[in-house]
Amino acid sequence: MYYSGMRQVGREGESRLLKVNGVGKVQVRPDVANVNIGVVTQDNNLEKAQQENASTMENVRSQLVAAGIPEENIQTADYFIFPEYDYVDGKQEFRGYQVTHTLKVTIDDVSQTGFIIDTAVAAGANRISNISFTVSDPYQNYQEALRIALGNALANAQTIANTMGLNLDQTPVKIIELGTTPAVPVQSFQKADVLGATATPIEPGTLETVARVEAHFQYLP
Repeated sequence: MYYSGMRQVGREGESRLLKVNGVGKVQVRPDVANVNIGVVTQDNNLEKAQQENASTMENVRSQLVAAGIPEENIQTADYFIFPEYDYVDGKQEFRGYQVTHTLKVTIDDVSQTGFIIDTAVAAGANRISNISFTVSDPYQNYQEALRIALGNALANAQTIANTMGLNLDQTPVKIIELGTTPAVPVQSFQKADVLGATATPIEPGTLETVARVEAHFQYLP
């Protein structure tokens, strides 16, 4: 797909220079998923809350490895301990401690995302969040988007030249790479969303990489 950006024919001093923008877009299916898997425990006794959390998280971790997730794809994202209070008749009353341990899990086979989530929940995880998708080789996608953007810039320049009756030199004298804009869909699920299903349906959608360039062409009247 081609999209035209700002175009301008230079004024005096740049009478033979044509500046155009080019945009290239590439859409691909993601092949890698990232998900945060957490265990939250509560108890009046902090040590008990920590022990329960550690035991449950160890079970979650071992089940993830058994399901095919490499150890290096599992890392702690955060670990929090919070005291909890209730307010009764305007007075603060201690309710206990909440311990939260969250793992960031990278899933190399995106089709297994739902299965991995179900496995974690069955093992005791009770917080699933920050599901995101990416590609294992973003550089290749950007190179293709850049190629399209350059072709788009040339097409835009040629259209202007043809319309204005100009003789365009199709070799640009200057190209400025304006960068890329990757689009990554993000979804978030709570435990209620992943219980009771044979396999949690997760749809990764598509990812779009956008490349932009500015190209300068010379022309003859």
